[in-house]
Amino acid sequence: MKNSTPIISIEQVIQAYQKRGFKIQAILADGQFKHIQQIIEQKGIMLYICAANEHVPEIERYIRTIKERVRSIATTLPFERYPPRLIIKMVYNCVFWLNSFPQQNGIHATISPRAIMTGQKIAYDKHCKLEFGTYVQTHEKHNNSMDSRTTRAIALRPSGDEQGGHYFLSLHTAKRILRNNWTVLPMPNDVVDAIHRLAAASKQAGGITFTDRDGNILTDDDEDDTEEAEDNEPIPVADDV
Repeated sequence: MKNSTPIISIEQVIQAYQKRGFKIQAILADGQFKHIQQIIEQKGIMLYICAANEHVPEIERYIRTIKERVRSIATTLPFERYPPRLIIKMVYNCVFWLNSFPQQNGIHATISPRAIMTGQKIAYDKHCKLEFGTYVQTHEKHNNSMDSRTTRAIALRPSGDEQGGHYFLSLHTAKRILRNNWTVLPMPNDVVDAIHRLAAASKQAGGITFTDRDGNILTDDDEDDTEEAEDNEPIPVADDV
């Protein structure tokens, strides 16, 4: 991972918190963030790096919770193999709903993390219409041409906007689309076959497999073997890998 990647991501998180009136004073991270520690601390934020072969317990438990929910969703679907994009969207779906309800040990008893950070609340009649993996025909705009009026798609998650839009995985383009109107239909076998072909094209094994960016399989028992950087080791420039 380039140094620019975590820096940009952290800056986006900082901006989101500042927009809602929060001030970040400290960040807990593992050894992967060691090389950007000085850059982050120049922003007035302490970046605490845990020791080698250690983790931040809250983060690791949250990751495990997400994995368990992803696997639970997968057991309800008729697919034997999943393309990586569908697994990623399954994770997004789990995080979306975890953030949409008040946390037992959160900072507020009745307001969800998503409402605190975005000011947007979930409405049952707008955002709870579809389950992940539902097969639909999305309604497409047309101009009296012979183009198809609908698109075969798999429901992913609500967009969370006031219009009640929903994200779908288009089976025509294999890309994510956002639509406000759709028709729910029983899932035919050719849709299942289409998902399996997408998984085969990406060489995805059967079931749900979590990997890093290099394709190495990650398990719940994996430990962070990132060794700490030497004190005299120079910080790589942003273009270093």
